[in-house]
Amino acid sequence: MFPLFDLFPQLRDRLPRVPLAELPTPVEPMWRLAARLGIPNLYVKRDDITAPLCGGNKVRKLEFLLAEAVRRGCKEVMTFGCAGSNHAAATAIYANQLGLRSISMLLPQPNAHSVRTNLLVSHRFGAELNYYESSEDLNKDIPRVLARHAGQTGLEPMIIPAGGSSPLGVAGYVNAALEFAAHIGEGLAPRPDLIYVAAGTTGTSVGLKLGFKLARFETRVLPVRVTGETFVNAPGMVELFHAANNLLHEKDESVPLVDFTEAETLIRHDFYGGNYAEYTQESVGAMRILLETEGIRLEGTYTGKAFAALLADAAAGSLHGKNVLFWDTYNSRDLSNLIAGIDYHQLPKPLHPYFEQDVQPLDK
Repeated sequence: MFPLFDLFPQLRDRLPRVPLAELPTPVEPMWRLAARLGIPNLYVKRDDITAPLCGGNKVRKLEFLLAEAVRRGCKEVMTFGCAGSNHAAATAIYANQLGLRSISMLLPQPNAHSVRTNLLVSHRFGAELNYYESSEDLNKDIPRVLARHAGQTGLEPMIIPAGGSSPLGVAGYVNAALEFAAHIGEGLAPRPDLIYVAAGTTGTSVGLKLGFKLARFETRVLPVRVTGETFVNAPGMVELFHAANNLLHEKDESVPLVDFTEAETLIRHDFYGGNYAEYTQESVGAMRILLETEGIRLEGTYTGKAFAALLADAAAGSLHGKNVLFWDTYNSRDLSNLIAGIDYHQLPKPLHPYFEQDVQPLDK
């Protein structure tokens, strides 16, 4: 079952996809925490387990993005993120499975245990790791790196934007929304009044909003910003929404063109914490509460901040009488077995400080 293709059959042949995820992912009630918070219906969509090897929200996007690379005959893909990028690590894993090499263009971030894990995972799956002190340095070097790889392979790498948040990548979360609509039809969950989801590059939240509009029911998707406003802002979300909608319509004219305005973006800015990947007391507290009550692990950069927003709204009484869904975009799969025995000295030297210097205080 792939609801996007079931609803719009022409997309099956016109929108290449490689099956990487095990779908549908479960939706589960969180009764203990709901009782503690005074919320009648609190559910979680378990996209932390989208695939057995490495889960998280990136897998759904990569199904379309890597399929396009294969269709083009590319041998490599280039993507972007900070040093501990979940997206860069997931791209390295799944590109490798398809016989592609991943090139990661990385920027600095506060240190954390997850940074070390993701760097080693990327190395384990053959990614080329390029590290820059600033966005300006990175952007200036893109043409040189592309030209070098084109000279080596005869074809430029396909560029995958940060977070996989392109119109094509968004299609993965259009399908995810339709998947959840099917859950509702099967009686597995009530129709949510509110959906809390971490927003780093907005592809996930934009895809959910588009998918729910195509399913013809309204729900409030609340993107909780966890990166700078350069990446998460209302005009950018509207632009990406319409670009994704137009792409699907071009591939299958039965996909309707639907409206989406800046007033509908509903971005929550108040849990960012001031710096990307800097853990906050609220995010760490939210991680602890969900683990203690439901046994579900989050992390401090993305999902912890999104769940902190949910907890704060519950404490303020604004969720009284609401059906609430938390969309878990974390990769909760244990990657330690993949990196056992790898010496970090095999990585480019500029990345060594992430292994030699302490992690940020709240990650201890």
